[in-house]
Amino acid sequence: MWIKDDITIQAIKQAFSQKFPGLKIEFYKDHHEAGEGSPQKAIIDDRVKIGAIRSNHIEGDLQILQDMPVKKLEAIFDQQYGLNVQVFRKSRNLWLQTTATDHWSLKEQNDKGLQTNEEITYGTITEKMD
Repeated sequence: MWIKDDITIQAIKQAFSQKFPGLKIEFYKDHHEAGEGSPQKAIIDDRVKIGAIRSNHIEGDLQILQDMPVKKLEAIFDQQYGLNVQVFRKSRNLWLQTTATDHWSLKEQNDKGLQTNEEITYGTITEKMD
């Protein structure tokens, strides 16, 4: 994923969600420590170009690996690109900040999010058949 000032938050979020459909990322005005959550009111609008919000304007190709822990990805966004992000995992009809499981890999988080969605789909199909 190429990080440069003229890309929008929405474009980064879409690229991330294509790779990890059980997860999403949100961009925030303020920094958070590993294991800490971020407040809803601090989310930055998807239409904003990242050049307007980041403190470090270095461009680069962010390699997001499945075995990377969530806390490492969030730290890379912060330290290398000056962006405050929080990873969320799908849990039924909710998106949960992964604060308690920041040590899990992106693959583990994504698999858990997809598993939750499959359980919902399976439950819906079963109910319709009865």
